[in-house]
Amino acid sequence: MPIDPYILLLLGTVGLAALLPARGTGADVASGASTAAIAFLFFLYGARLSTREAMDGLRHWRLHVTVLACTFVVFPLLGLASRGLVPVFLTDPLYQGLLFLTLVPSTIQSSIAFTSIARGNVPAAICAGSFSSLVGIVVTPLLAAALLGSGGGGFSADSVVKIVLQLLVPFVAGQVLRRWIGGFVARHKKVLGLVDRGSILLVVYTAFSEGMVQGVWHQVSPVRLAGLLAVEAVLLAVMLLLTWYGAKALRFGREDRIAIQFAGSKKSLAAGLPMASVLFGAQASLAVLPLMLFHQMQLMVCAVIAKRRSHDPEAVDSGQSGQSGQSEEAEASEKSAAPARTGVGTGRR
Repeated sequence: MPIDPYILLLLGTVGLAALLPARGTGADVASGASTAAIAFLFFLYGARLSTREAMDGLRHWRLHVTVLACTFVVFPLLGLASRGLVPVFLTDPLYQGLLFLTLVPSTIQSSIAFTSIARGNVPAAICAGSFSSLVGIVVTPLLAAALLGSGGGGFSADSVVKIVLQLLVPFVAGQVLRRWIGGFVARHKKVLGLVDRGSILLVVYTAFSEGMVQGVWHQVSPVRLAGLLAVEAVLLAVMLLLTWYGAKALRFGREDRIAIQFAGSKKSLAAGLPMASVLFGAQASLAVLPLMLFHQMQLMVCAVIAKRRSHDPEAVDSGQSGQSGQSEEAEASEKSAAPARTGVGTGRR
């Protein structure tokens, strides 16, 4: 199965933090730089998301509610159920990290990419991932307060304020300034993509440096890591099955089911890392370990699924006609009970 080269960079960053952790003044500089980088990252997210696209996406409210329910209801319930695996498979700190993983919003980029490969409803995936990230800025810390409590590294109202200032305010600023900078951001998408990934690497280095200084890695053994991987493999499999067959039970079309599966079964490393650094403090490196492992696992597994979905007879037929998804959309528009698709890329203006 494919291995994302970016994951190798993440692992290399962890290795660098292990060998040369930031200390003293260097740690303060790294922390400030990572905070600024993540704020800029979410500013770019706001500048990229078309306001009209987001408004059009609200029309397909059933799909978005389904994705949000998977992300912020089903996932956390499974996380709570995994409490029974302590101490046989997981230590308590690893369980806290796993539970935090289930509270994080969905991804944007990989959900869109895999939905596109599988020939699903790409506009819906764009909006679903964006809505999930925006909602998660508020919902994730609130869920962390309710479910993690004191285990969340000293969660407080100040944590919510910090997360809002670091993530939500820059996002809104990007939306406000999109009229003037949206074209520039679109033209330099590849270059700014490097900023995205560089920001995450900086946050990883800062978090793991602090963990090395605090000695948290002495709490993890190879056996515990193997147990964590097994638990996360089961978690991912359950969510992939629930999103696919659950969407079928809710009478979504094939393209919508693909968007729901890929947006509803993933967790965002970009959103989770800065939140963890605020919520867990010195324990952040151990808390984000389950998220980092799950992130790679979901990329590998979903890449295979997306490739196979692209060879489905329905997908091949629609691809040959060049009108992927339009027949389903026309059918949906004839039924008053079914919400309309987003207007992006469907010929509607």
